[in-house]
Amino acid sequence: MSFAIVCNDLTFAWQDGTSVLDGLDAAFGTGRTGLIGVNGSGKSTLLKLVAGELRPASGSVSVQGRIGYLPQTLPLGTASTVADLLGISPARAALHAIERGEATEENFAAVGDDWDVEERARAELDRLGLDHLGLDRTVGTLSGGETILVGLAALLLARPDVLLLDEPTNNLDLDARRRLYDAVDAWSGVLVVVSHDRELLDRMDEMADLRDGRIRTFGGNLTAYEEVLEVEREAAEQRVRTAESDVRKQRRELVEAQTKLARRVRYGKKMTEQKREPKIIMNERKRQQQVSMGKHRIMHEERLAGARERLAEAEELIRDDNQIKVELPATRVPAGRTVLTVSGLTASEPVPGTLEELIVRGPERIALVGPNGAGKTTFLRALTGERVPEGVAVKVGVDGVRYLPQRLDVLDDELSVLDNVRAVAPEAPIKTVRNGLARFLFRGDRAERPAGTLSGGERFRAVLASLLLAEPAPQLLLLDEPTNNLDMASVRQLGQALDAYEGALIVVSHDLPFLRSLGITRWLRVDRAEGLSETEPM
Repeated sequence: MSFAIVCNDLTFAWQDGTSVLDGLDAAFGTGRTGLIGVNGSGKSTLLKLVAGELRPASGSVSVQGRIGYLPQTLPLGTASTVADLLGISPARAALHAIERGEATEENFAAVGDDWDVEERARAELDRLGLDHLGLDRTVGTLSGGETILVGLAALLLARPDVLLLDEPTNNLDLDARRRLYDAVDAWSGVLVVVSHDRELLDRMDEMADLRDGRIRTFGGNLTAYEEVLEVEREAAEQRVRTAESDVRKQRRELVEAQTKLARRVRYGKKMTEQKREPKIIMNERKRQQQVSMGKHRIMHEERLAGARERLAEAEELIRDDNQIKVELPATRVPAGRTVLTVSGLTASEPVPGTLEELIVRGPERIALVGPNGAGKTTFLRALTGERVPEGVAVKVGVDGVRYLPQRLDVLDDELSVLDNVRAVAPEAPIKTVRNGLARFLFRGDRAERPAGTLSGGERFRAVLASLLLAEPAPQLLLLDEPTNNLDMASVRQLGQALDAYEGALIVVSHDLPFLRSLGITRWLRVDRAEGLSETEPM
């Protein structure tokens, strides 16, 4: 098989000495590849190295053909235009100059063969649902999702041989995601995508898992990859059970051997005291017993050490075994209790619409969906009591309301994980807080680490702990795009925590597989034109 991208012995570290990749070998062939791994494993760094945005400390990157690279954040000034972002401004300006009669050699050279550049640009924008954008519109007036789609349109317009996409569905609403999925389905070149979007990854031809500085490739999409992992996990768990049984057996045999040897020692001592045999024979018997005891002890200790080593190796094969196991009975809300009432909706911004009043009762799980810029985040903030629009009345019928913003900026980086949770549960005994943190995988000294030193996945778990262990217990949770930038292990851990949550939940998300996994009981849609309304399950 020929590979379009080959990374050989690739090493990279940041200026402060933090190692990201150390001697990485990787190869990507034709077709669509999903590059996955936990936060901080080096996925985005690898894409930047392949794209030439970063230079490795050692090793090499070989790419066959031209590269198109879409980073998570496009580094453009707000004064740039859509045409600038598409990369067509020079050809477009030259074309307009020729149309005005300025038929210079420079203008013809700038146009080249791109006489239809504006038509092709418009076709790519229309294809991605951006028909409302003018080529002279400034980037500063675009939403985050629109900027990402214009960046993708620029790459499709350039027709590169190799396309690299880093979390392309972040900030995209459902309609925009579907258009991006269609573009990916139609792509016939080499494609490498870093993403946690399940629907996007299920469109891949193979999965590349970057873990512990090494890449392992699996044929098929994300679902096929997870099926392979499940088989491996079951086999690994069986090995663990076998190894645990062997350790118990070796411990038992060591104790039995030590007991037998102790009996022999007592018998020899008794024979010596009673002087039933000549001294020279008793000394020789004692020497042989000591040699035998030593051999038996060493043999059984070696067997036990070997069994423990096999157990450690078996446990190492179990992947992503860290499970959040938490019980939150204090968050329970009776089915008939009114948790939230929002009235005056039809007459006020940002959500005038068909729903005059929103009433949330009991442990309802509500998904709030809609296009980018429709006012979903503004609506959540109004529910917290922040920026309540004029004419709208918000009445909360439970004690604990907790809000998780998109940026997860709810921790004090100077405080430890333990102290961050104690700040929202000041009356809770420290033992209770520590026990709660242990269920979020912060055991022992890990709870003492400053929040500012946590990795992405650790920080997310600390945010979850501060959200769900707060006092009074939160009986209404408001979550704003909680899966943005999370690796799949963290998304799974979020799902585990929310499975234990027994209160009311309102979540803004464009991640349909995640929403479906929550057991959503009610779907609401915020639309720029129609406001807030009930909608069918998605």
